[in-house]
Amino acid sequence: MPEPTAAADLERFHADEAREGDDALARALALVRFLRIRCPWDAKQTPQTLRPYLLEEAHEVADAIRAGDDRDLSGELGDLLLNVAFQIVLAEERGAFAAADVVEALEAKMEARHPHVYGDADAPPDWESLKAAERESPDDPFDGVSAGLDPLSRAARVQERMAGFGFDWADLAGPMEKVREETAELEQAAAEAAEAAAGASGSPGSAAPPRIGEASPEVVEEVGDLLFAVVNASRWAGAHPANALLGAVEKFERRCRRMIQLAESRGLEWKGADLATLDAVWEEVKADE
Repeated sequence: MPEPTAAADLERFHADEAREGDDALARALALVRFLRIRCPWDAKQTPQTLRPYLLEEAHEVADAIRAGDDRDLSGELGDLLLNVAFQIVLAEERGAFAAADVVEALEAKMEARHPHVYGDADAPPDWESLKAAERESPDDPFDGVSAGLDPLSRAARVQERMAGFGFDWADLAGPMEKVREETAELEQAAAEAAEAAAGASGSPGSAAPPRIGEASPEVVEEVGDLLFAVVNASRWAGAHPANALLGAVEKFERRCRRMIQLAESRGLEWKGADLATLDAVWEEVKADE
């Protein structure tokens, strides 16, 4: 790997890609400094008080990307940029680091991770191996995996980490078989829980599912194992599990709304309709797509 390049050299390296208006990003820092001086609310903020807003704005940016709404995305990116600028200015004020330090660290990291761009490597490196070498605790495979990730994304990341050490399936057939195995174990645990509940109440079990949160510890564990296996299968299929699930949720919502509209247009009381009636309309909605 090439020796790290000086920050000034990297700046010159990237100079050809500079565009008019790039300095507009620096105005976000000036804006925050201005507000810190003149607004009581902005003046009293700390990194911790702003953390919830940072997370919220990141989610709103992701929502705008998902919706494909460029106008909304522009505004949401501005809100996120404000939060990033705020954290940098607060760091400047406490003497921790400056904006230049943030950018120089970013440049150095990207240079190290792109030896095929900045150096003489013939092909992109294995990123997991590179990132493992950078970690503060190289012997902990999960060092640096954020505890704040949504569970599906975190599951995928920890699986990727171990895969980088060779602890992984040989192909998609492995995780798919694990999904089937975990499905059977969940079915068994749920059946045993239902039988136990029926015995405790002295009445036959109901066809209605228990309320969310009322599952036995055994069922909860098996659900977790099944979801973890599905994430592994998703990863092997090349799909991000969180994005895939979000797409499935949105598809279900869209189809349900269309099913309700179609049922109402035919004078059907969909709230009290039997499953067979609703399922027939549902199949029409699917066939129309």
